[in-house]
Amino acid sequence: MTNVLVVKANNRPDGISTKMYDTFMETVKDSNDLNVRVYDVFKEDMPYFGQDLFNAFGKMQNEEELTDVEKRILAAKQNAMDAVSEADVLVFAFPLWNLTIPAALQTFIDYVYSAGFTFKYDAEGNLVQLMPEKKVILLNARGGLYSAPEMAPMEMSYNYMQNVFGGVFGMEIIENVIIEGHNANPQQAEAIVAAGMERVREVAQKLVAQYA
Repeated sequence: MTNVLVVKANNRPDGISTKMYDTFMETVKDSNDLNVRVYDVFKEDMPYFGQDLFNAFGKMQNEEELTDVEKRILAAKQNAMDAVSEADVLVFAFPLWNLTIPAALQTFIDYVYSAGFTFKYDAEGNLVQLMPEKKVILLNARGGLYSAPEMAPMEMSYNYMQNVFGGVFGMEIIENVIIEGHNANPQQAEAIVAAGMERVREVAQKLVAQYA
């Protein structure tokens, strides 16, 4: 049985990346060889990464009582780390919002972007990737045409996810689907989205077949 973690990072019912998530889930739902867990970053209790977490670490070392928010953030961080640890394949369905990823997805990443867990440094100070055995599928939607040379430097959602999970954590990005331009070209939006959804289905079917 292959464990698949699907991270849903859009809470807009009509969002294109939401529809990518729906299409992926519909395609894999009948597989008996995939154990699929959904992690919805907008539904999980996920306090923002910050001083509360570091306060909690200090209090744990000193065996001091934690506040409610400190307990919550420690539990949330552990939940995210456990979800990643258990997964053989991670699937992210996420949009580009204001040139980057949603804040809730950033919080999930902040929880698992942890030295000794997803990466470490060796004695010479070199980065060592700690999760090369894990696979990643990236499903991304963006309304503009960010693959255009003049726009590519501004795209900080897909590139960020690729750099974090592939570059720092060492996971293998086995598939990606990017739907773009549907807002920039409204006359072609239906065809753009339809072609993208078909590609999502193909990726999901390939995953099912690979682990059958």
